[in-house]
Amino acid sequence: MTKKLLAAFLLSTALVSAGCGDDHPEEEGVDAEACEHLQEGPATAVSANMGGNNPPPEIRADHRRYDITLMTGSDGNQGMVAFAASEAADYVIYTNADVPLSITTASGEAVEIEESTSSSQGCTDIKGRHVVPLTVGTHYLTFGPTSVATVGVLIEESHGDHGHEH
Repeated sequence: MTKKLLAAFLLSTALVSAGCGDDHPEEEGVDAEACEHLQEGPATAVSANMGGNNPPPEIRADHRRYDITLMTGSDGNQGMVAFAASEAADYVIYTNADVPLSITTASGEAVEIEESTSSSQGCTDIKGRHVVPLTVGTHYLTFGPTSVATVGVLIEESHGDHGHEH
């Protein structure tokens, strides 16, 4: 009985690991997963705003692409969304368009982006890849100004522990 349970456990662990490409080095695995979600979704449409009297809509690190419609302005399209980090960690913010990104805390302090690139070796659909150390709490992501009207955004924790099913 114990051997059967152990075998079942090992098999299920192997299947979960294989499902997200965990046999890749850490960065490549996260990029491969992001590429899959940027291409195939699932996706949720969100209309960004610039804060003020209306709080910006929230996006999550939930293995979902958020198609964010930016507001038209005199300097170009731009918009803000909120992201609530549930743990202090490095997060990778992926975009399917090369758009300017700035991040602030809920109290308005700028958050420094540790690493930023407009491509990924493993996926041509990744046009923005930003590694950001976030503390627990709400952060505001501002995209633009840009000529792009809608940007697809996906947030992943930078480590490979993300057990979910596709």
